[in-house]
Amino acid sequence: MPDLGQVEAASGDGLVAVESSEVPGDWSERWRAFHRPLEVTSADGATSIWLRPPWEPARPGAFEVVIDPGQAFGTGAHPTTRLSLELLLGCHDRGLTGGPVSDLGTGSGVLAIAAARLGYSPVTGFDHEREAITAAVGNAAVNRAEVSFERHDLRSGLPDLAPLVIANLTAPLLELVAGRMDTAGRPDRLICSGLLETERDRVAGAFARTGLTPRDFRALEGWGSLLLEAA
Repeated sequence: MPDLGQVEAASGDGLVAVESSEVPGDWSERWRAFHRPLEVTSADGATSIWLRPPWEPARPGAFEVVIDPGQAFGTGAHPTTRLSLELLLGCHDRGLTGGPVSDLGTGSGVLAIAAARLGYSPVTGFDHEREAITAAVGNAAVNRAEVSFERHDLRSGLPDLAPLVIANLTAPLLELVAGRMDTAGRPDRLICSGLLETERDRVAGAFARTGLTPRDFRALEGWGSLLLEAA
């Protein structure tokens, strides 16, 4: 594009200044600098996962998950994903492992792949974005994790739910999930994330009507994650 310099654009009844600048041609490589390796550990420190993008070296002896986000959301670094992993690792430490898992809003597949690597099976990830499914399938192959991924729009209904559900969504979508559990079946255990700390009571209340009660809550940088279990 030509150099536009400084221009003005209409915004409502006024004008705002607009300044343009050229995007360097190596942008497709520079974005990788923002995705760094990360260690996530359970609350008691018994189990940890080393998350890294494929262009970073492996940590010798680490239990790791390799994630390339591609064009999908999710590298594991966002607080909502990290908190979900902490709660998942906590379930594993309690011996609650080995069963089926449904991952709602799987993104690049971080949580589904971690669950499979921890021994849960079968694991199915759901997302309505085609790019997310493509990235998740590729990441599962890199990690040699047995995970199935399906395109599904939660607004049209819930898939059949496993006894353990991971849902890293937003508060409105979590409330939608809660409202439709009567037809899809209530899980025994639910890890839900993507909510703000201030939305904790609101989300917990929505799931309380399904018979799921809070067991644990974790917060980071204003975000929160809940572990709920059947009463």
